[in-house]
Amino acid sequence: MTRYLISFDDGAMTFPEEELPEVAEASHAVVREAQDAGVWVFGGGLERQQASVVATDGTVADGPYPETKAVIGGFSIIDVPTREDALEWAAKIAAACRCAQEVREIMPDSAV
Repeated sequence: MTRYLISFDDGAMTFPEEELPEVAEASHAVVREAQDAGVWVFGGGLERQQASVVATDGTVADGPYPETKAVIGGFSIIDVPTREDALEWAAKIAAACRCAQEVREIMPDSAV
């Protein structure tokens, strides 16, 4: 099986605030479905603009940088047999969250 990162940009979820409970329930339903299917690894939303950048010399700066165009708003990690399976889960997540999702394959850990 292969792990995939499914993510969306901060600010991509644009719907009226009164619809948040409906969107949250739909999103949680997809997570429960993925858990029941045995493909869910981990996921969550990220605090808006609360990043720190650690340089190779260990210095720490607040981030992201102003020139950053996109910041991850949330993500899911799933473990499925094929990219097509990952795209199907991304479509379910996109419909539930009401925003487009990016799908990226996570490289295997050679130490495992």
